[in-house]
Amino acid sequence: MLKDITIGQYFPGNSMVHEIDPRFKIIITGVFITMLFTAEDFAALAIGIIFLSLSFSLSKIPFKLMLKSLKPIAPIIIFTSILNIFFLDGVTLFKIGFIKVTYEGLELSAFMVIRIIALIMGSSLLTYTTSPIVLTDAIERLLNPLKKIKLPVHELAMMMTIALRFIPTLIEETDKIICAQKARGADMESGGLMKRAKAMTPILIPLFVSAFRRAEELALAMECRCYQGGDGRTRLKQLKSDAGDYSALSVSILFLSAVILLNTLV
Repeated sequence: MLKDITIGQYFPGNSMVHEIDPRFKIIITGVFITMLFTAEDFAALAIGIIFLSLSFSLSKIPFKLMLKSLKPIAPIIIFTSILNIFFLDGVTLFKIGFIKVTYEGLELSAFMVIRIIALIMGSSLLTYTTSPIVLTDAIERLLNPLKKIKLPVHELAMMMTIALRFIPTLIEETDKIICAQKARGADMESGGLMKRAKAMTPILIPLFVSAFRRAEELALAMECRCYQGGDGRTRLKQLKSDAGDYSALSVSILFLSAVILLNTLV
């Protein structure tokens, strides 16, 4: 299961989506999320799904990888659907004891599941097609106006990107610790909930120690390279936008407008 978590990973490529200015990709991702939460019915939600499908096809990200990224959140999706199916009042389809399934519950459950899946996939596409360093620069550029109110924009962007960058590393470290503990005879899969929770202690403690050690090594490496924040910092690659970036943003806004228009007509 841990190997299926692809959040924060970057997959190099030369597709149209890879080439879009990262600042525009962040804005387009925000527009897409607005599409999903603005949609009030399946027809409006379908417009967001079409936009997502178009984006993935242009990014050349394998469909298997897209499905792989959904495996870790499967329990959340199932739990959300169950809550909506069994605990929403409406027209009763059938009833078994105290369990009642309603038409409105099934409809809302399907709607929420599709929305969550699309949200995860659309957000993942940003990290799939953008390297952490470039993403840091994009976030910092977008937050630059906040410097006027003395907000540490560079430090905030750096912290967000470092956290995102080290998700795959911590996942890999956790997998190694689990394998090492199992090799020593640790049983983490049998027993009740409390027993399994106690079995996680030999994993969590080394993981925290490893995380703090990595943080200390990173801080030492930055200090050795005379890192002093964003003041006076130069960049090897400058972010430049072109007509393709504005076209991509315009298309996303058109899709959002279609969702809003469809909501008003229904």
